[in-house]
Amino acid sequence: MPRQIVLASRPSGWPTEDNFAVTEAGRPELVDGQVRVRNLFMSVDPYMRGRMNDTKSYVPPFQLGEPLQGGAIGSVVETRSPDLAEGDLVLHNLGWRDEAVLPARHAQKIAAIEGTAGLSPSAYLGVLGMPALTAYVGLLDIAALKPGDVVFVSGAAGAVGSMAGQIAKLKGAARVIGSAGSEEKVSWLREIGFDAAFNYKAAPVFGQLREAAPEGIDVYFDNVGGDHLEASLAVLSTYGRVALCGAIAHYNATELPAGPHNLGLVITKRLTLRGFIVSDHQDRAPAMIADVSGWLRDGKLFHTETVVDGLDQAPSAFINLLRGHNTGKMIVRL
Repeated sequence: MPRQIVLASRPSGWPTEDNFAVTEAGRPELVDGQVRVRNLFMSVDPYMRGRMNDTKSYVPPFQLGEPLQGGAIGSVVETRSPDLAEGDLVLHNLGWRDEAVLPARHAQKIAAIEGTAGLSPSAYLGVLGMPALTAYVGLLDIAALKPGDVVFVSGAAGAVGSMAGQIAKLKGAARVIGSAGSEEKVSWLREIGFDAAFNYKAAPVFGQLREAAPEGIDVYFDNVGGDHLEASLAVLSTYGRVALCGAIAHYNATELPAGPHNLGLVITKRLTLRGFIVSDHQDRAPAMIADVSGWLRDGKLFHTETVVDGLDQAPSAFINLLRGHNTGKMIVRL
């Protein structure tokens, strides 16, 4: 029988494997308009941690005893829809399970894209998917990147951050700086084109950022919050812009964290801080695909995946993602 991962209990602080359970799922008969998909790859992403809390947000919380959800790539194995045929590869949102039954209209058929030959289908969960769109929108639309800008990206070795830094360079940034949590990740960032990178665990963020950008930064792409946001407010130039994408430093906090102590700089420097959710910007996906596929074809954009095998390992993959054990996109291969 197909299996699925359910939320067994809500985490308090850092999630543990006890918060998850593997259960058997039924194999319901299809009705008109539905397809059955055998999942091949699933995504684990930081935003999923917020959905494990029973709080109102921009998406409903996961329900106890119910299977988790998230991006997945699979092959259609049964269809009662004229729009999808057996064997079609599709992108959908019913990950965390071996098989998914869903309306065909909720499954996006993956079509061949020039410049992407040879890529694993999992690329549509990363370099050609939501993380790349997040980076693209955050830089170009939210932070209004301009040629010549100096850009700082926190959490730069992750799926979104690594795309954000490279896109900034490809769109004309004069200098791109990234932070990461190990010397190995710092080296990788320099290999893929970051002008400077530092290990935020080695010394305070402010000093390292100031050294990397002595003349200040124009754009901050924030995946972390906390000390990274506070340091960036201090280093941003007048009229600097901040794209607030995530705050992973706070996701597992059991008490409300202290806000940046220097928010007054937002006023005196006339800074713009803007949060965003990528699902509000799906209209930008065609432009992102066009740019990213071209850069891949020309060898100008690089990506990597941290791949974990087996549905049973999905909870540990998610926990390790939150602890920063991945480089690039964290993928579970089913």
